[in-house]
Amino acid sequence: MSDRELHCDTCAGVVPFEAPPCGDGHGADCPELICTGCGAAVVIATFAFRETRLASRRAPRRPSHARAA
Repeated sequence: MSDRELHCDTCAGVVPFEAPPCGDGHGADCPELICTGCGAAVVIATFAFRETRLASRRAPRRPSHARAA
């Protein structure tokens, strides 16, 4: 089991979290963590986004501080 110190909302402080034995085969990199103080469970998720074609075709934005005539 691996340990990380994170903020627990239930315990209202920073406490060690540990990864329980993972049935999905993640090992020490399992995104599921359990607070060692109260048993609250959290899932750590990361997301990677890539730019789509639509986003790269957008017109450039105009400055918001344009002079009033």
